[in-house]
Amino acid sequence: MKKGLLLVVICLMAGTTFSYAQLTNEQIKERKELKKASKKELSEKATKTSRKEAKKLAKEGWKVAPGALPMEKQLDRSYLMQLEYDDDMFQKYIVGDAMSFGSVYDAAKLQATELAKQNLAGQIQTEITALIENTVVNEQIGKDTANSLSKSIMANKNLIVQSIGRTIPLLEIYREKPTGYEVRVCIAYNSKMAKAAAKKAAADELAKQGEEVQKKLDDILGW
Repeated sequence: MKKGLLLVVICLMAGTTFSYAQLTNEQIKERKELKKASKKELSEKATKTSRKEAKKLAKEGWKVAPGALPMEKQLDRSYLMQLEYDDDMFQKYIVGDAMSFGSVYDAAKLQATELAKQNLAGQIQTEITALIENTVVNEQIGKDTANSLSKSIMANKNLIVQSIGRTIPLLEIYREKPTGYEVRVCIAYNSKMAKAAAKKAAADELAKQGEEVQKKLDDILGW
């Protein structure tokens, strides 16, 4: 159990995003173990990892904005939210991370936030299409229907970005460069809202597919 938890935390640090399409049986087992793990267990692992990562980032010149939470605490919260899964092994929170550079801090932060939303939208697409693929494996829907649903989701990344509502800020750090600021931002989005954003973005395409396909998507999303 401890080995599995540590492996997943290390993968999160490296920016790895898992989906059912990519998961091995061992990794699926780890997700299930993480879901069963107590908050205390997860907190201990996340805290240990965040301390190590905070020291590494500090050595690289990264700082937190005045008045913000210490870097370690920000990382701690980020890791914990990434370790939560629902009954379908879908992440409870989808997390987007991005960096941007600008001569003005606020401009760099704004750009990093927009890029993080793009990253968020890509992960939403990956997780939802993975759920769709999993229903095919379990023979809940046919391949043709699954392909139609997947294409509808994957073709509308920009619309998903536009449909994303209020995000949860997890990490905001920066380092100064001779000509400006490099800002890194990490944001989270509730998975239920993420599913809704994906369906809204694909609404026009789904309407062409008919009510039966829309109903299949609702079933997959747990509605």
